[in-house]
Amino acid sequence: MSANNITPTRNVGGPSPLGNNAGMVSSPLSMNHPSHLHPQSQGQTPDGSHFQNQFQSPLRSQALTQVQAQALAQAQAQAQAHVHAQAQAHQAQAQAQAQAAHAQFQAQLQAQAQSIAQGQSPGLGPLGASSPSVLASGNASVKRVPQKPPARPPGAAVVTNPVPPFKAMELTPAARRKKRKLPEKQLPDRVAALLPESALYTQLLEFEARVDAALARKKMDIQESLKNPPCIQKTLRIYLFNTYANQNRSIPEKPNLEPPTWSLKIIGRILEDGVDPDSSAMQKSNPSYPKFSSFFKRITISLDSTLYPENPTIIWENARSSIPQEGFEVKRKGDKEFTVAVKMEMNYLPEKFKLSPALMEVLGIEIETRQKIIAAIWHYVKARKLQNPNDPSSFACDPPLRKVFGEEKMKFSMVPQKISQHLSPPQPIHLDHKIKLSGSNPAGSVCYDVLVDVPFPLQREMSAFLANAEKHKEIEACEEAICAAIKKIHEHRRRRAFFLGFSQSPVEFINALIASQSRDLKLVAGEASRNAEKERRSDFYNQPWVEDAVIRYLNRKPTAGSDAPGST
Repeated sequence: MSANNITPTRNVGGPSPLGNNAGMVSSPLSMNHPSHLHPQSQGQTPDGSHFQNQFQSPLRSQALTQVQAQALAQAQAQAQAHVHAQAQAHQAQAQAQAQAAHAQFQAQLQAQAQSIAQGQSPGLGPLGASSPSVLASGNASVKRVPQKPPARPPGAAVVTNPVPPFKAMELTPAARRKKRKLPEKQLPDRVAALLPESALYTQLLEFEARVDAALARKKMDIQESLKNPPCIQKTLRIYLFNTYANQNRSIPEKPNLEPPTWSLKIIGRILEDGVDPDSSAMQKSNPSYPKFSSFFKRITISLDSTLYPENPTIIWENARSSIPQEGFEVKRKGDKEFTVAVKMEMNYLPEKFKLSPALMEVLGIEIETRQKIIAAIWHYVKARKLQNPNDPSSFACDPPLRKVFGEEKMKFSMVPQKISQHLSPPQPIHLDHKIKLSGSNPAGSVCYDVLVDVPFPLQREMSAFLANAEKHKEIEACEEAICAAIKKIHEHRRRRAFFLGFSQSPVEFINALIASQSRDLKLVAGEASRNAEKERRSDFYNQPWVEDAVIRYLNRKPTAGSDAPGST
């Protein structure tokens, strides 16, 4: 069969199912199948007898139909592949353009930032306005999306618009990285480069930081010491005496108009080291020491029940008294002498205990706090090397400790529990005084010395130091003056950068300044969405929405009347 025996039907040259892409299909068909498909003018004869004989055969017509179907399928596949390849090429080209524009925009921003840091920015004013070249490059690479996009052919692929990523980047100036805000008292490096004297100020700031850190540590130490105040042992001297008045035996020749009375007084004060207690300086108590009543938990005075049956016992408790007292006085009516019993219970802070004889023999102390007793046991074990080397949490008991704990080995964790049975409240102080109603007045020259724990003398001074340390009026005034001076330095630096930029490139500087101020004016006026540069072009008014806008504008205008401008 020759190459000219098979000719296509007339629908081959008709409209292609690819629509507008029919012209693209004709080229591959003529190139790939030259022996099967030819124009009708080449295969027809005037008589047409040869073609009639060929078409009368059903086998030939069926083969022709199959060949045509295959050719059409191949043409459609090649056309779709070609369109898809073109769409991908357009998309890659658009993305490459967007990336190039973005890279150029970032490079220009970095160059401007460097020039600003060096104080030599010819294209950027003090207000941060970018140069016109940056705006031009951004506008050239970004295309505005039309409001009414043209209709696409049904077989064309959708091309992704590369505008939104770069458009979003352009609309958000946050692409400039936010700098960490420096303290107000610290000078930035670009200011320090202009002021050589700022090196001394920086050294003072570092020294101030070290002083503040040292003060903070000292404050913490003082606060911790105030929570557990250290104490020193002082001698408390207790004076116990009585006075009397209107006694019959003292004035026998005159009748007594008032009933006889007596007063029992208990007074105490802390003795100073190296000072005579009988001197005039000791007559007044030191205000830095606690008052007499603060050293006692309870004081009980027992009178003779036969002479005073109604109220023979007088009890004072520290918990019921809110105000510390310098002493106590008990006054009664009576003219008979007797003996008064006074019992004083010490007020230990922290609480102290009396040790048992067995534990007292080991530690050599009589009254102490629980913490110090445990620490003394630890030092005893350590000094005699009783700790078990294989098990450091336990120790062996020597004969004195065996009397206390009753075991050969002990755990350190069990010591607080074991010593509880060897601790008891300390015995109160018992004093007896005979009420004398004759002789010297006041009567009684006996005094008693007791060891008490007195807070450290600097305790009050440390509290006052903490209170004064929180007051920073002078420091705050100095810091305000420093901040005001630094603000002036920044203002002068901006003015210097302004005039320096103008002196280096006046034209570009003025253009950038005008552009920056115009943008600021648009932002203030609310016209930031308008683009005045595009409105100057004639193509801007050839868009599809212009006709509707003109019609709406004309409809809103008032009808011309006699009062209209230009009317006669």
